Amino acid sequence: MAAASNDAFETIEVTGHRVACDGGDGPLGHPRVFLEIPEDEHKVVCPYCSKTYVMVSGDEGEHAA
Repeated sequence: MAAASNDAFETIEVTGHRVACDGGDGPLGHPRVFLEIPEDEHKVVCPYCSKTYVMVSGDEGEHAA
């Protein structure tokens, strides 16, 4: 059985609802897939490598008065 990579459960913060994942690692990755982050969940997990993409607000500074 192959050892799991430390990146297998990596969490990546993004500002858009559509992300592309190829697993990284060049030829050791996986086919590129495009994932859509649901607005009600704010995260999506890649079905190939289990990387989690989390939606973060790109306007944190705009809430200050």
